[in-house]
Amino acid sequence: MKTIGQFWDDAIVPAITEYIRIPAKSPHFDRDWQKTGHIESALQLAVKWCQANPLRGMKLEVVRLEGRTPVLFIEIPSSRKETVLIYGHLDKQPEMTGWREGFGAWQPRMVDGKLYGRGGADDGYAVFCAFAALKALQDEGRPHARCLILIECCEESGSYDLPAYLEFLSRKIQTPDLVVGLDSGCGNYNQLWGTTSLRGLLNGVLSVEVLTEGVHSGDASGVVPTSFRVARQLIDRIDDATTGLVRESAFHSEIPKERRIQAERAAAVLGEEIWRKFPFAGGTQPMQRDLAELVLNRSWRPMLAVTGADGLPTPANAGNVLRPKTQLVLSLRLPPTLDAPTAGRRMKELLEANPPYGAKVSYEYGQAATGWHAPQLAPWLEKSVDEASRRHYGQPAMWMGEGGTIPFMAMLGVKFPQAQFLITGVLGPHSNAHGPNEFLHIDYAKRLTACVADVLSAHAAR
Repeated sequence: MKTIGQFWDDAIVPAITEYIRIPAKSPHFDRDWQKTGHIESALQLAVKWCQANPLRGMKLEVVRLEGRTPVLFIEIPSSRKETVLIYGHLDKQPEMTGWREGFGAWQPRMVDGKLYGRGGADDGYAVFCAFAALKALQDEGRPHARCLILIECCEESGSYDLPAYLEFLSRKIQTPDLVVGLDSGCGNYNQLWGTTSLRGLLNGVLSVEVLTEGVHSGDASGVVPTSFRVARQLIDRIDDATTGLVRESAFHSEIPKERRIQAERAAAVLGEEIWRKFPFAGGTQPMQRDLAELVLNRSWRPMLAVTGADGLPTPANAGNVLRPKTQLVLSLRLPPTLDAPTAGRRMKELLEANPPYGAKVSYEYGQAATGWHAPQLAPWLEKSVDEASRRHYGQPAMWMGEGGTIPFMAMLGVKFPQAQFLITGVLGPHSNAHGPNEFLHIDYAKRLTACVADVLSAHAAR
């Protein structure tokens, strides 16, 4: 652990600091990514760092398919026949407003052992973590299987480029029997957390049009239905405004008994930190008080959020006009086992059928990502994860579903149904991925790296 910690301080933290400076926004947020060159800059930073800190026998290549974001693919050979695939990504979410004074998305800043800035924790650290874990094994003469490191640049856009690369690299990847994903979260910074499931995601735009142009509200109100009120009525078909619970049964799936038990255990460990970690404003309270139910709400139950809008002037520019149109971006998180394209078609049916007042209504979804549910844990993996957590954190490992979506996991789950999965990460309380003040907890990342090394060694020594 001491060697890994020193390597982090000497080689990794400076590299991630420079990586944070690069506005390598995912293609969905930077349509001209090829021209701006920021994704390429982030990729080349990682390439040069890997070449400067080589692993024995490694074969590194940047794989490029026409019109697609590139992939960094690294093979570290072994005399053992088994294969481990380690995953991460280099693309980032956009800046977001609300950063603390003196902080910013592309302005790395270290405070109290936390490295602030966009992308460090989600998920730029992954390639460095993987290298450090394998370097420790090689330096200590401990075994590891043939390891493949796959770093993509399209994850924050739904990984739509990745299937083509998986097919292109299929002969080199072969059939991994262990997949390690480093793009997930942790319930606290006191122990190792394994992810048992990831929710799916349906992102789409609801458009409601009642007029061809805006008109004086004093003249029209009471005669013309407002587009916003029509949108409210349509959204009410999906979830209950009073409880926040999704009404439509087609968006639900049964929660396995084992996951309920794990949720109760996680709630017992985390306590009120489950909800207190969020920056509630004023006297805002969580949706309910049962902590285990809150865990299940964020990991297994469908939940709807309005994440964007158009057609609404800023308050300073809002005249007394009955607006012609309202557009709302609807983000529906889906249970891990629910098929996202099927949910998308049902969402379209619900929102477009029989629109109130005959308004012009459309719903178009641009992203339908199916979630992921982990296979039954092999005894060796469960044991090695727990032992690693006790060794490096002094606490047993915990398992919990996460509310986010990593499309890559669903792809791998389908492609390699016999593989074991260790999905973990550094996104813990207040780390705020996708939002302002994102940070990487350095000490936690160091210990996580040591745990990954132990699990890789245990896999090879079975």
